[in-house]
Amino acid sequence: MSKDTFELKANLREELGRSVEKLRAENFLPAVIYGHGFNNQNIVLKNSDFERVFRAAGESSLIDLTVGEEKPIKVLIHDKQNDPITGAPIHVDFYKVNMDEKIKTEVEIVFVGESSAVKDLGGVLIKTLEKLHIECLPGDLIHSVEVDLSVLKQIGDVVRVADLKIPANILVLNNPENPVVLVEEMKVEVFKEETPAVAPGAEGATPPPTEAEAAAAAAGETETGAQPMAGAEDKKDKKDKK
Repeated sequence: MSKDTFELKANLREELGRSVEKLRAENFLPAVIYGHGFNNQNIVLKNSDFERVFRAAGESSLIDLTVGEEKPIKVLIHDKQNDPITGAPIHVDFYKVNMDEKIKTEVEIVFVGESSAVKDLGGVLIKTLEKLHIECLPGDLIHSVEVDLSVLKQIGDVVRVADLKIPANILVLNNPENPVVLVEEMKVEVFKEETPAVAPGAEGATPPPTEAEAAAAAAGETETGAQPMAGAEDKKDKKDKK
């Protein structure tokens, strides 16, 4: 967990709509600041400055944002739009927080250490949660939550939300019974080799019967299995007498 201080500088922006494309071409990033009881401000800042701070702060750390010559204000990165092709940020929303009002946000879960159940027993590590939903005052925000994988010693061991070490002034909104990470036994699939079907005429295939064999088989079936129709013998006798 960390509570580092992050700083950004920006200027007010007059360019709106399509005019912001010129700013992006010059490696500037258009943005907006909004918040409860705060008049929205359109601002612009250096793209490189934003990316440097975003890599370290993410969306769950307070940032001291200075606009022009004004005093710094506390903000969170609330929304970041990226170019669908290059992936570069093209617009950012900053949320001005009130230090006396609780906020809801997400913090990243960071996995550290190594599980002996995976290393020594061949288990499979399953991470089921990447972020934690929390509620707290802005000043109590933490950047991340660490999970020590070394506590997973046996196949079937689980770390649940309730097992995480969270400061008392932070309310976790996730279900405490939800798993965060667990170790499962490796499943081995056994494939059965199927005997390929032999095509007619191929080597090893049974040849089709000849006409004589087919006729003999038909005659044998009549003698052994088929029953004559009722009255057939009487009709035969009458015909012979005639």
